[in-house]
Amino acid sequence: MFCLKRGATVAVESLLLKTTPASRRRRLALPILLLGAPLLLAACGEKQEAQAPEPRPVRTVIAAARPAGDTVSLTGQVEAQNEASYGFRIGGRVIERLVNVGDQVQPGQVLARLDPQDEQNALRSAQAAVSAATANVTQTRNQYERQRQLLARGFTPRAQYEQAEQAFLNARAQLDDAEARVRMAEDRLGFTELKADSAGVVTQRRAEPGEVVQPGQPIVEVARRDGRDAVFEVPAALLSTLPSDPLVEVTLAGDPAVTAQGRVREVAPQADPVTRTFRVRVGLINPPEALRLGTTVIGRVAVDNAPVIEIPASALTRLNDKPAVWVVDSKTKTVALRNVEVLRFSPAAVAVGDGLKADEIVVTAGVQALHPGQQVRLLEPQS
Repeated sequence: MFCLKRGATVAVESLLLKTTPASRRRRLALPILLLGAPLLLAACGEKQEAQAPEPRPVRTVIAAARPAGDTVSLTGQVEAQNEASYGFRIGGRVIERLVNVGDQVQPGQVLARLDPQDEQNALRSAQAAVSAATANVTQTRNQYERQRQLLARGFTPRAQYEQAEQAFLNARAQLDDAEARVRMAEDRLGFTELKADSAGVVTQRRAEPGEVVQPGQPIVEVARRDGRDAVFEVPAALLSTLPSDPLVEVTLAGDPAVTAQGRVREVAPQADPVTRTFRVRVGLINPPEALRLGTTVIGRVAVDNAPVIEIPASALTRLNDKPAVWVVDSKTKTVALRNVEVLRFSPAAVAVGDGLKADEIVVTAGVQALHPGQQVRLLEPQS
């Protein structure tokens, strides 16, 4: 198949119009050739037009920076501000655990007990040593007094007096040591009972009766009543937009009528290695009783009012496993895929923190069928 140019068609026509006998036989082929030439030209033109596809129609918007002024909501849970892990100061076998998870405890209440037999025996031995030391002190004191009186009258040498004095001092020191051992034995006997030092609620138990535990091993965990926190996992991008000391409104997830206010008390210095979020603890101010430990709450806080660029959520796609958008070059009407940083998002809109500038044209419909450098046709005025 080939295409005839217009000049070649005219030349063929003039050749066939010659009146030589040899050319008369070709006159019959003239109409057919003249009719076929336009068809060939039309077919060639269609092929050339197919090689240049029309620009793809897309819907777009013009990126514009607007004041944020939004309220961010996050879901968290209520935890105790202070949680203590109670353990025995000595080792032994647990014979009794008196509390379970959820029990209320008061200061001085016994939580668990160890087998006290060994400590009772040690106390009896120390008390016996005190009795022996007391008798020795009495004996050496009497001897010392006699030697002191004899020395005053000149009936005993000074060396014997000094020897009696030294024996009395040694006996008194032994008595002090025995009495100290008794106090230590009494303390160790008291350590066989694990007691709470403040009011709270038991959140976890770590040992059961019959177990042999080591000194300091956690037996019971108690959430103290001196305060409650609302704990949230906050993305790093959102954390940078929060005010320095925001007032957080906390609402019970199951009952919006139960509310409390709080202040940010603690921000984790390091992000979670899995979720890449930071744990933020909000200290609740006079929380109602309905905000019990472990309940799910919703925290709301007003973010920074600095201008941000918002685009429709339909414009968002991915590049290198990161959020991206298609940006249209206003001069060449070609598209390019660009990564962006998403501050926050909703089903309808996405707030972009980095990657877009004001007045740039962003594709909002047809993003799945585009490729870099493709020409597009804007379906409607950008707004």
